[in-house]
Amino acid sequence: MTTLTIKSQGECAYDQVSLGEVMLRLDPGESRIHTTRQFQVWEGGGEYNVARGLRRCFGLRTAVVTALADNPVGRLLEDLMLQGGVDLSYLNWVDYDGVGRTVRNGLNFTERGFGPRGGVGCSDRGHTAVSHMRPGDVDWDRLFQKQGVRWFHTGGVFCALSSSTAEVARTAMHEARRSGTRISYDLNFRSSLWRTNSGHEGAQRVNRALMPYVDVVFGNEEDYSAALGFPLEGVDDEYNELPVEGYQRMMERVVQEFPNLTGVVVTLRTARSATVNGWGALCYHAGEFHHVQQRDVEIFDRVGGGDSVASGYIYGLLAGRGPRFALNCGVTHGALAMSTPGDTTMATLSEVLASMQGKGARIAR
Repeated sequence: MTTLTIKSQGECAYDQVSLGEVMLRLDPGESRIHTTRQFQVWEGGGEYNVARGLRRCFGLRTAVVTALADNPVGRLLEDLMLQGGVDLSYLNWVDYDGVGRTVRNGLNFTERGFGPRGGVGCSDRGHTAVSHMRPGDVDWDRLFQKQGVRWFHTGGVFCALSSSTAEVARTAMHEARRSGTRISYDLNFRSSLWRTNSGHEGAQRVNRALMPYVDVVFGNEEDYSAALGFPLEGVDDEYNELPVEGYQRMMERVVQEFPNLTGVVVTLRTARSATVNGWGALCYHAGEFHHVQQRDVEIFDRVGGGDSVASGYIYGLLAGRGPRFALNCGVTHGALAMSTPGDTTMATLSEVLASMQGKGARIAR
């Protein structure tokens, strides 16, 4: 396992850049998707949420590499992203054919769940603009060599969209590594995305081919098994009975196979109900284990919790605070992000730091 050297702010235009799809989320609020008569809209996407969190909560300079169909839905997504403050210089607009036969923008219908009723997601994202991306669509030399990026992030959601997106990710990671940019990857296994692409076998083939480019890998308990093929021994179907030592053995096996990795982060969640979850994380960073024990947190909207762990962890490393602070920051940020609606964070840095110091939820006025 290697140590992590990060470029300084002064030599880079961006602190962090994400590569991924941005979808329009349609949220029925307290109702159900199949019974509602109205939706609230948000923007969101696994990789994008990390960039937005680093911009809005942690105040860093971030950008997203993505593509949208040029129609009113795409322009709505643009407007939402502009409000998030993420730089859109590398947003590619694709001509719309009028009905979406060849290119369209992705929709994600998501209900939050409550009590015994779990959340439900229904994606409508076939033939999206970003799924047609090719490596040559982006000026990687300009981004990584001329402008400079301290940290690059992508993940398994983007790479599952098509065979070309996995190649885009590989090219981007190669160019990032060549320029000295640090790289993270969120495994983010989604069975619905891999269903017609060889399932677990296809996901493992793609993800394992990309791991040699990665410095820090993120995932929940199931991701490392489903997306990389590292089974957890002695765990039940809910992934909540394995002792910490079991996760540590799995993380050690990951690093043994991919010695280029500096950090392996595992988020831990025990869903006692849709509205009360045990929430914690482990990381294995530069040969040392760090553990934030699970504690029960109340959930308003669980979507984006793992992405907020990633942004908080990356912030801690970019700020030079070390892996222990970074892990605590990520877990705390994830808990706060799940206390508000939408895929993206509404937390502030002062709130994250206060919560990390154990300050309670007493009203501030």
